[in-house]
Amino acid sequence: MRVYADGGEYRWSDVPADQLRAAISGALDGFGRRAAELDGRKAAAVLIAVAEYAGGQGIWLTERSPGLRAHAGQLALPGGKLDPGEDAETAALRELHEELSIAVPRDAVLGLLDDYPTRSGYVMTPVVAWLGDAPAPTPNPAEVAAVHWIPLSELDVEPRFVPVPGSDRPAIQLPLLGGHLHAPTAAILHQFREVALHRRPTRVDQMDQPRFAWE
Repeated sequence: MRVYADGGEYRWSDVPADQLRAAISGALDGFGRRAAELDGRKAAAVLIAVAEYAGGQGIWLTERSPGLRAHAGQLALPGGKLDPGEDAETAALRELHEELSIAVPRDAVLGLLDDYPTRSGYVMTPVVAWLGDAPAPTPNPAEVAAVHWIPLSELDVEPRFVPVPGSDRPAIQLPLLGGHLHAPTAAILHQFREVALHRRPTRVDQMDQPRFAWE
């Protein structure tokens, strides 16, 4: 696996944390993100929180509590609806603290990816932040049943696309955690991999979700 930094290519294991942060920040700065109109949908934000853990960089992926009213038990990024007066960055960092008890300042945010309209009536704005050597998460059991550490090396995988009954768009799946991760999280993480790690301006708004996400 390789990452661009200062015009060169490096293997992940060769990239110091500060150079990796700069590479991801630079890739996001140069990306022309697409914002979506709400059109009656609710604004939401999710956080791709790049942290240092177990000798490398990766992200935290949550497993939603079985007691939640919506999408219980599904794998997801920390996130949720925007409160009145919030922007996506503020909401994403607030949700990180509420779900995993990790507090980071606003300047930890590196940039945004494309908005992703969901079948369940939300427009999700993916926020990318650099946590660095943050403390290990302490999940809020009311919202999070488990937390999974995903090294960046495991995110750099090829997706697969499968047909969705009743849709003319394929759904995206990522091979992770011994199974397959579905959209919207799979679509957002695929764009993160393409844009932030490889500087490829890949779009994901044409990628659908499985039927269980919108029935």
